[in-house]
Amino acid sequence: MTSPTRANRFLSGRPDAEAAEELGLTVHDVARDLRRDVAAVELPLPVDGAEEARGSRDRLVAQLDEHLLPRLAELSSPAVVVVAGSTGAGKSTLYNSLLGEEVSLAGVLRPTTREPVLAFNPADADVIADGPATELSRVIHHPGVPRGTALLDAPDLDSFVQENRTTAQQLLEGADLWLFVTTASRYGDALPWQALARATERGASVAMVLNRVPQEDLATIRGDLMARLRAHGMTDTPLFVVPDVGPHEGLLAEKVVQPVKRWLHLLAGPERSRAVVVRTLKGSLGALPGWVTSLADAVENQAAAATTLRRAVEAEVPAARQLAREAVAAGVVAGASVDARWRELSGTAGIDRVKVKDGRARSTRRSGRARSRALESLRDDVDGAAVRTLTAAGARVADRLQAVLAGPAAPPGGAHVAPDPDELAAAREAAVPGTVAEWAETADRRVAELLAGGDDRATAAGKAFGDRGVATLLLAGAAGSGDANRLLDRVLGASAAEEVDALRTDLADRAAAVVDAEVDAVLARLDSPDLADDAATALRLRLAELRRLT
Repeated sequence: MTSPTRANRFLSGRPDAEAAEELGLTVHDVARDLRRDVAAVELPLPVDGAEEARGSRDRLVAQLDEHLLPRLAELSSPAVVVVAGSTGAGKSTLYNSLLGEEVSLAGVLRPTTREPVLAFNPADADVIADGPATELSRVIHHPGVPRGTALLDAPDLDSFVQENRTTAQQLLEGADLWLFVTTASRYGDALPWQALARATERGASVAMVLNRVPQEDLATIRGDLMARLRAHGMTDTPLFVVPDVGPHEGLLAEKVVQPVKRWLHLLAGPERSRAVVVRTLKGSLGALPGWVTSLADAVENQAAAATTLRRAVEAEVPAARQLAREAVAAGVVAGASVDARWRELSGTAGIDRVKVKDGRARSTRRSGRARSRALESLRDDVDGAAVRTLTAAGARVADRLQAVLAGPAAPPGGAHVAPDPDELAAAREAAVPGTVAEWAETADRRVAELLAGGDDRATAAGKAFGDRGVATLLLAGAAGSGDANRLLDRVLGASAAEEVDALRTDLADRAAAVVDAEVDAVLARLDSPDLADDAATALRLRLAELRRLT
């Protein structure tokens, strides 16, 4: 940013100081902050208008980078007049003729302007500001350029070389005034009017040169072009007509380009050229609120779409959680695999044939250790059944979310945040076994606490099945094994039901948590500052600052 001392130095005693002060030295701060906040805008949801808003964002950043910020940082730099046009319009010939010397390549080969040329008066060498015009061009000092202006020959806007088209657009964005060259045969093409509309959009000053006009058609073509300019809101645009001089090489005659030269000299001098700069800056600043408003609206549209998506996802949670809990509470987790394992253990290890006398299991510790080892296979089957149940609960809600977000009735942007089935399945397969293992460890802790309480029946059960074996029986009972529950009732009595219910509730809670994890994975895609309700706050603040300035 230009320091106050330096600003005072180049404004002090200048006739344009009042105009510059009207713009305000803080404008650079506002524009710089605006550039930062606009560049930070992301529009992740592919909703209506998002693509257009991204393009608007990029153009606004370019406008700030290539014109406004450099200009605001150095108001004393010459006004850059860019000579632009379509292929074959004769702009390089005009450019050379204005300087009275062939400094820019002109001819029949296309493209002719391969390298932009920026010419300014040697007396302005100490105030020329670096920017796109100096960085992208061959810079020359030329006395034919009026003081206070810099004349820039840009590549063709419709060059078949992409790099040339891109450079031409950059140079136009960085210019203070456009001298647009077209011909009598091509002024009706779409390209000139697209370029002029863009100039009007960003508030740039424009003049037009109509080249190669046959004398007999001069009045008709001039009248038609003036009508077109009025229709585009460009009533005050200067229009210069260059008559058709037929085939020729070299420079145009002095009298042919004299009107354009006189106009350039009217802009010359520190005061006059700076008036062009200030006028264009004001026009550019005046155009910014409309751009920023549209961009802020697009950001808020993203937030609104995200809210709709979030509500659609969250609406699925209650039913999915209830279904997951009911699948556990119904006592059907165990299934055929656990029942088959119980029958096997009943025959080989006599698990259910432990003697019970006076409500207490009767067994030696040696037999209890054998039963505990035998029950490990049952624990594995219970774990496997619980993993399948919780995995199924997660898969159901993932399928439902996929249908809600990517189905025919999905809200805008839904497909963008819809879960990737493979990613969710992988995350589920990695997480659920650990959840079930923690559930099993809870049973071990509960048994340890039960035995530590000194209950005689619990102590006897621990002797008959081992501490871990008792925990396995509780897990099987919680999973819905009727055989395990009947045995537990015999060896533990009333406390068995309490322990089984607690473990079943725990497993139901874990099933609901699996559902939450699936939902959270989707909501995480919407949990972005770019989609927050206040995401457009910074832009609205900059908009208020711009309106105070303009």
